[in-house]
Amino acid sequence: MNKKYTEVNSKFIDKWVDEGWEWGQPISHEVFEKAKNNDWFVLLTPTKPVPKEWFCEMKGAEILGLASGGGQQMPIFAALGAKCTVMDYSEKQLLKEKEVAERENYEIKLVRADMTEPFPFEDESFDLIFHPVSNCFIEDVYHVWKECYRVLKKGGILLAGFDNGINYVFDDEEKTVIRKLPFNPLKDKQLYEESIKNDWGIQFSHTIEEQIGGQLKAGFILTDIYQDTNSTGRLHEFNIPTFYATRAIKI
Repeated sequence: MNKKYTEVNSKFIDKWVDEGWEWGQPISHEVFEKAKNNDWFVLLTPTKPVPKEWFCEMKGAEILGLASGGGQQMPIFAALGAKCTVMDYSEKQLLKEKEVAERENYEIKLVRADMTEPFPFEDESFDLIFHPVSNCFIEDVYHVWKECYRVLKKGGILLAGFDNGINYVFDDEEKTVIRKLPFNPLKDKQLYEESIKNDWGIQFSHTIEEQIGGQLKAGFILTDIYQDTNSTGRLHEFNIPTFYATRAIKI
């Protein structure tokens, strides 16, 4: 446990990308071209596209992709005319962003940074933050909500995806409850060792008080929400929701 857990996680994600992780597979040229003709969708959670009415006017908008590397969402926003910045702690995920930007000839700011630290941006820098499921890899999500509020412009939009913790309690077959919540390997040595051995990375469950309550405490106004399932597996087949996506604004 000597190395900071976020550094450990960045290396896990690099490894997963090399192994073909679905969230590290960039969009094709054809998908990029379709987006330029306003035929597009993006995901905050595994299966449900984000409603287009959740977004601001994209042309000329300053967009931050928070822990959103991989070349899946930011290229779409670039195709729509947005000025894009992506912040991620995985070098391989940032490399995927660079590959698509070079292929499609658009500019994007690539920032390798740990979201458990202060974000390396000035106050009120962005019109919209796009934050797909990723805060399961950090222990303190309230810090992230506070920093999002700080770097958003007044009236700016935070779009976030996150899990509800249910996935952590089941066995691999999703048939038997084998663990209690909260799931926190930093407070359980056996769980930490199991997480490393099983190639999970260091993940954390979070409560609705931390996730939505944290956004409200940071100053956001929640304007919309939906739930989603895993994309595969028994819980998905039974339509059991395991994820939420939220839209919140800075007033």
